[in-house]
Amino acid sequence: MNAPTPTTSNLVASARGLRKAYKNKLALNDTSLDIPTGRIVGLIGPNGAGKTTALKAMLGLIPFEGQFNVLGLDPRTQRDELMRDVCFIADVAVLPRWMRVADAIEFVAGVHPRFDRDRCNRFMAGTQLTPKMRVREMSKGMIVQLHLALVMAIDAKLLVLDEPTLGLDILYRKQFYQRLLEDYFDEDKTIVITTHQVEEIEHILTDVMFIRDGKIVLTSDMESLGERFTEVLVSADQLDNARALKPLDERSLPFGKTVMLFDGSTPQQLEALGESRTPGLADLFVATMKGTYA
Repeated sequence: MNAPTPTTSNLVASARGLRKAYKNKLALNDTSLDIPTGRIVGLIGPNGAGKTTALKAMLGLIPFEGQFNVLGLDPRTQRDELMRDVCFIADVAVLPRWMRVADAIEFVAGVHPRFDRDRCNRFMAGTQLTPKMRVREMSKGMIVQLHLALVMAIDAKLLVLDEPTLGLDILYRKQFYQRLLEDYFDEDKTIVITTHQVEEIEHILTDVMFIRDGKIVLTSDMESLGERFTEVLVSADQLDNARALKPLDERSLPFGKTVMLFDGSTPQQLEALGESRTPGLADLFVATMKGTYA
């Protein structure tokens, strides 16, 4: 079963009936979502699914139809007030190559009222970054450290990350998310991350939303996913019985093995079919994007 529906008092954002069209394509198609406070939420979908458009609507960057309440405000008409409590980061691998560390700090301090310069400097004290160092002189890992220092120095209620680690090596992607979890996140902050690289963020998420063709097709906290979905390595003599339970997805493995994904089936129903396990988020994502489940 899905996670219990949050009440409006503990939601950082709530949307109903969002619609946004680009030429002949609906990027958001009657989209509804709820984002609880104090959670790390993954908005996951393939390229073109609508996840970046949803974030832009949340931040008041684009016009849209429908209702969107973010921190008690309408992002279309109260964006200036909203951005006092929101931090938005897209693609940490991109910074102007001419920019010095000191320039980046001055820029963020000038545009965000909740930027804490001392906190930023404390974080950088544990790195090789220096105020006069230019981006073009930095390794990718050092660029990640600079972004982290800037982000974690902003006391925002809502941190929005849109595909933040594109272009980074896996080592630095893992470092970014781990430091975010250890040094930034607390129960008073909410983090929303969009990505199509499911495996990289699965371990830090508390909640997940899958988006396909402009619609949220699955929303759940991570604990409930393990209770709801089961993956079974089905024995060859049990294939017909397994298919009778209408699995969400089926895929073949070497040596005649078959893996099936079930939604809501009880352990008693599945125990005779073969070895069962909790599916990874990536496997559930693939099954959802195939269109076999909505």
